[in-house]
Amino acid sequence: MEGWEAWDVALRCAGQLRTAQFVVLGIDMNAALKIAETLGHEAATVADLLPACESGMVTAINAKVNEGLK
Repeated sequence: MEGWEAWDVALRCAGQLRTAQFVVLGIDMNAALKIAETLGHEAATVADLLPACESGMVTAINAKVNEGLK
């Protein structure tokens, strides 16, 4: 269940990305943890699992952006 909670928060954070020019740096973790808390998810567990979600999201988004810039 904890994995689903982290994934739920990751999906809800689509508008909470930290960016620099054409590069996505990551999720705004403060906002993500506030979202988790508001939803009643275990913040410590989400904080533990969310970086793995973030890593995959950042890699995929940046690859797509770089593909579009070519």
